[in-house]
Amino acid sequence: MSVVDGIKSNARTARWVGIFLVIAGIVSLFSPLAAGVTLAMMVGVLLAFGGISLLLLAFRAGSFGHGMMVFLLGALTLVAGVYMMAMPGVALVTMGVFLAMYFAVAGIVEVIYALRLKPEQGWGWLLFGGVVSLLLGIMMWRQMPLAGAWAIGVLVGLRLLMSGFQLLAIGGAAGRVADALDEAVGG
Repeated sequence: MSVVDGIKSNARTARWVGIFLVIAGIVSLFSPLAAGVTLAMMVGVLLAFGGISLLLLAFRAGSFGHGMMVFLLGALTLVAGVYMMAMPGVALVTMGVFLAMYFAVAGIVEVIYALRLKPEQGWGWLLFGGVVSLLLGIMMWRQMPLAGAWAIGVLVGLRLLMSGFQLLAIGGAAGRVADALDEAVGG
């Protein structure tokens, strides 16, 4: 396979992955509760596997005295994972609370930092981003527990959409470069 063929193949793959991510993002945006519950359950599965792995490590450590902290961490991680799988709605609300606090605190920090940078170029964009983040955090907090139900799914959907559009753009650009190379070499 030539270099040009490799570029074309990867560009095609990037476009297909981009299309899949755009579709997944749209589905997530139109059913944010289902997307959020699915995400909470997936995190629960990952935590459960992590907890089991830590427990196995604690038992294999040979010396349970030194492995006690690993055992406790493994047990806690396993319990958290099982709880998230058993109660994904509650886990989703909890994730929403943390997300609301994160947005509010990040927004305050960005506003303060922007005001410190005020004479520098671009400080206004930082201020704008901080205000938007702060308002999003306040809006989510005021809509708890409903915000936990929609926010995670919407934010994941937006991220999937952005990633999909990025891959479509990259794949399209790479395809055009490969076509130009093919014409230059072949032509």
